[in-house]
Amino acid sequence: MSAHVNLDALIRREDFDETDIPGRSPGSRKDKLSINDFVRGEYFFSGLRKPDFQRETSEWDAKKILNLVESFLAGDLIPAIILWLSKDNLTFVIDGSHRLSALAAWVNDDYGDGEISKQFFDGIIPEEQIEIAAASRKLINKKIGPYSDHKLATTHPDKVSAEIVSRSKKLATLAIQVQWVEGDSKNAENSFRKINEQGVPINSTEKKILQSRRKPMGIASRAVIRSGKGHNYWSKFQPDIQAKLQDLACNINTLLFIPKFKNPISTLDLPMAGKIYSAGALPLIWDYIRIVNPPNKLGSDGLEIDDPDGNGTLGFLGECKKIAEILNSDDQSSLGLHPIVYVYSESGRHKPASFYAITDLVLELEKKKSFEKFIYARKDFEALLLANDYVIQQIVRQYRSAIGSYQQIKEFYLACIEKLNAKVPVENVIEEINKTPQFNFLTKQPEVELPSPDKQDFSRAVKSRTYIKTALQSVPRCAICGGFVHTNSVSIDHKTDKKHGGDASAQNAQVTHPYCNSAKDKLVKLGLPRS
Repeated sequence: MSAHVNLDALIRREDFDETDIPGRSPGSRKDKLSINDFVRGEYFFSGLRKPDFQRETSEWDAKKILNLVESFLAGDLIPAIILWLSKDNLTFVIDGSHRLSALAAWVNDDYGDGEISKQFFDGIIPEEQIEIAAASRKLINKKIGPYSDHKLATTHPDKVSAEIVSRSKKLATLAIQVQWVEGDSKNAENSFRKINEQGVPINSTEKKILQSRRKPMGIASRAVIRSGKGHNYWSKFQPDIQAKLQDLACNINTLLFIPKFKNPISTLDLPMAGKIYSAGALPLIWDYIRIVNPPNKLGSDGLEIDDPDGNGTLGFLGECKKIAEILNSDDQSSLGLHPIVYVYSESGRHKPASFYAITDLVLELEKKKSFEKFIYARKDFEALLLANDYVIQQIVRQYRSAIGSYQQIKEFYLACIEKLNAKVPVENVIEEINKTPQFNFLTKQPEVELPSPDKQDFSRAVKSRTYIKTALQSVPRCAICGGFVHTNSVSIDHKTDKKHGGDASAQNAQVTHPYCNSAKDKLVKLGLPRS
């Protein structure tokens, strides 16, 4: 599938309610948009807005942007843009945000990496976004040429191609039809929802995100996914609260999405939450925040109350950071759970259900103060997960979705840990669990992926699976628990502790997980490391 281009910065967001203030009634309105209306700094483009609850404008790939610009330049019919004029004369896009953004991208040479985007993202643009933008610009400039060349053709036709000169002469006569929504902000919002529900399907999680833009979960989700950058959904809070919120969001983003995910897999330095530059990233963060924060923070309708001062959002983010640190970080509380073991399939596919499940498992272990029980079984538990990747797929299919299955996966994890603590051999654990009513649907044999007989090139999955299988043989292990150690969670421990006279020589140093290092005395009493 082609990479999506992030055009979210090109049309600024604004709150409907904030703009619906007394003012002069709108007079005559434009019925067409010309190419000059998309130039940065011009009156129309400067007053153009999209609702702050709208999804990110990042659903189109470069080819779709190219097709739209080509259609415009050819004078083909483009569906009318639907707009609404607020009482203080800001123009909101009710339908057509991608169409307008595609033309604005071409006119302003900004495919997610230009001046508008740099300002929007405070100069911090993900490397992948820059790569996609560069590839998009290359394709569009090759096919139709940059807008700057079309502009140059009006004064210096000798400096550009004849094709661009011919096309530039038509630009002044080309336009997109406009329709206007009448009424107040509530009518505009209702129109937006009705129209947009007919377009790209919005799943239930996305609807909740849109509805919760003033609530802790909504604000926290948006802040984390953009590392505290981009549109300021928290602008009503006091400056010190905003600063804390942005700092927490940035930290959580780093904990969950760094190192950056690349496909096919060519390194085991993988992020816990998968690929940030994907349509599923925001719903995944929403679900993570919801799992981490207890139900008593949520309202009766499944969403928590509005956050008037930001303290609710800070509370949510604080809990999320604490759990993210336990999952995989260099904090002394960290279990250092290696992503390739816990949240990726054997072919390198990120598994949201496993991410939710391991998050829920950590919450339960913390609540019951039973990390040591997990750590004692950890080496065998990780071997079991790697050898039986298919089991998680079966549980997800049984319960039909990632969010619907994660608690059952957590229960499966707990059952495995119990069996391993009871000295059940690794190879017999799933067979024992399969005898219980809760998991009697599990099959004994994994499903085998057969190659297509007409293909000779390796698929990404085969490449990733082969690399992972080979690379796992050389992953460092914790000297205390024997579990795999990830690059984000390395702690160097004294083999002989300082209190027992241990020195700082290389011969007395060993690699461990941060938690194993900090809880070494308790773990040694349990019999770790095993002889």
